[in-house]
Amino acid sequence: MTDAQIPEPQIPLGVGTLVAESFSTLGRHFFPVLLIGFVPSLLGVVLSGSLVGFDTVLSLEETETASGGASALTGLVDLVVYSVTTAFLVQLAYDAKLERPIRLGKYMAPALASIFPIAILGIVVGLLMGVAALAFIIPGLWVYAVFSVMEPAVVIERLGFKGLGRSAKLTKGYRWPILGALSITWICAMVIIVLALFVTDLAMSSGILALSIILYAALTAIGTGLVSILTALIYARLREIKEGVSVDQIVSVFD
Repeated sequence: MTDAQIPEPQIPLGVGTLVAESFSTLGRHFFPVLLIGFVPSLLGVVLSGSLVGFDTVLSLEETETASGGASALTGLVDLVVYSVTTAFLVQLAYDAKLERPIRLGKYMAPALASIFPIAILGIVVGLLMGVAALAFIIPGLWVYAVFSVMEPAVVIERLGFKGLGRSAKLTKGYRWPILGALSITWICAMVIIVLALFVTDLAMSSGILALSIILYAALTAIGTGLVSILTALIYARLREIKEGVSVDQIVSVFD
């Protein structure tokens, strides 16, 4: 009688470590993260405001123009903004992890080269999440976990539109821990966004629309930046676990 083969225990993702490191990176490099995240956030606010109205985007209160379609549209824009922000913050997260100098100028070219496929794939992920969420909210979140490391995969490995398949391969077996890590940072990001809405609501009551837009973009850039940093660290951890690739090897493609 032969013994049944016992599978080796799975290496843990290390959710607590990843979340803590994300907050640490944001705290140590707050202004570079804010600077990188501000422009995509500002463009996202302007685009959403142009599509559904700035009162809808910047107000805590429901407006007459708000609808399910408007919410879906602004949500899709927000997802694309997040994807583009992540493209710029990937290298910052790794330089911070390796305790190397932050080199904003060096991050531009790889990120800009990846923006088009990342934006398109971000829309695809948003639509897939929407379709899955029609059944129940958990399938929508599961879809997001499957494709959660698409952005760093495209930037680091220069995969273009193959980024979704690469993300699905890397996240396999770790999607629930990934969802757990992302949920923690999402909650923190939502707190920041609610604060942003409160501040901009006050500014709008004074009739200063431009100031409201700038404040909202700046505050949401912080929340988006936090989630983007976590995404980059999750990608690096998955490659370490599955392929034995270290962070310094990952960033060597840019040196």
